[in-house]
Amino acid sequence: MFRTALFILLFASVSGLSQTPAPTVETQAQSIAAPAAPLSISDPISDPVSAAEAAIAKSDWKTAQATLDTWLAAHPSDPRALFDAGYLADAQNRFDDAARLYRSAIAANPSSLEAHLSLGLLLARQNISSPDTSANESRLTEARAELVAATTLDPGDAGPALKARAWRALAQIDRNIDSTEASNDLLEALKLTPETPADTLLAATLAEASSQYDLAETAYRRVLAQDPKSARANAGLAHLLITRDKYPEAETLLRAALAQSPDDPALTAQLATVLAAQDKAEALPLIQKLHDAHPSDPAINLILAQVLADAGDPAGSDHLYTALLAANPSDPALLIGHGQNLIRQLRYAEAFAVFNKATELDSANPDGWSGLAFSASKTNQPSIALHALTMRSKYLPEVPSTYFLWATSYDSLHERAAAISYYHQFLDSSAGKFPDQEWQARQRLLLLSKTP
Repeated sequence: MFRTALFILLFASVSGLSQTPAPTVETQAQSIAAPAAPLSISDPISDPVSAAEAAIAKSDWKTAQATLDTWLAAHPSDPRALFDAGYLADAQNRFDDAARLYRSAIAANPSSLEAHLSLGLLLARQNISSPDTSANESRLTEARAELVAATTLDPGDAGPALKARAWRALAQIDRNIDSTEASNDLLEALKLTPETPADTLLAATLAEASSQYDLAETAYRRVLAQDPKSARANAGLAHLLITRDKYPEAETLLRAALAQSPDDPALTAQLATVLAAQDKAEALPLIQKLHDAHPSDPAINLILAQVLADAGDPAGSDHLYTALLAANPSDPALLIGHGQNLIRQLRYAEAFAVFNKATELDSANPDGWSGLAFSASKTNQPSIALHALTMRSKYLPEVPSTYFLWATSYDSLHERAAAISYYHQFLDSSAGKFPDQEWQARQRLLLLSKTP
């Protein structure tokens, strides 16, 4: 059966291929998409700075830059001119210059909500786009501090909308840290300005993160009632239905959404997930078509690998797993998928090595321990099989196949009483579903009962 966790990983990656991106700090709310507009600020303004702002309004960057440079050369502490110069740099993607100028504007006027807000928004956007994890953490901390400062200041002539934007930006940052805090941020924004569809989508994801699934579903459906073509709402609701194993309902929703957006890769991947979860043959050609369109996307390769495995093509599946592992050799989930394919191909010694590595990297994944137990049993290592079964039992209940592994491992170690006990537990739970193993268990019980 298809793994829901695999879909969650896939959705995070594939949705970036869609024309309507998945929710991120930058795309889900316009509050982080750009700096505060310079014409809204309330600092005193001189004629040259006014002229520069007029040029900025016309996107005449060259004129605005020349005017501001001349003015700031003689008035280096003019907070409004510094902010405008920061805005100008920000609009031209000169982010380091923009951050420096915003900080100078704040130093010149610590009460400037616009400067704090724009610096916070800039740092948040840089955090999204940069691969430097350590730098991102520092930027995100500073971004949040600047946005918090903005929420405490008087917006002046700009009105409550500017402060609401700061609260919405905070909600986008906090959603990945503390969903309760993010909800509080959003509520503060809604006290100042009316709710938007983006707010409703954020509320849905926050409710889902807090396991308030009914509230999340209601919020998604509210957005779809207003805009049935909302790709993010359709994808979000489908994701929620999939995680709750409501596959037929998710299938109906996704087919309707794809009728309106037939080339949306995120929705296509979700439908493939739903079809695979229901063991429908349509899943394989659907994900193969998506793979053909995006052959280098690792998440699509991963979902195709799993569908191929479920369809009975472990060799084809493992070709994809091997390629994925070449780029991520220490990924426990990939190792487990690779190991499962090796077992399907009866390559037990290789599978044992792979599962051994996977459990060393992630000791909390029961699939790793299940694979290690089985491969250890097949390679005549009963003590390791028993250890793996013990570890697995911390996370999952016993099933007939694990009872059988317990029994055969104890039997191999000549621990008669334990073997007899587990053979009986296997027979009690198997209910005729494993005839070969049941015959073996009965034969072993006959022999063990005769042993003194």
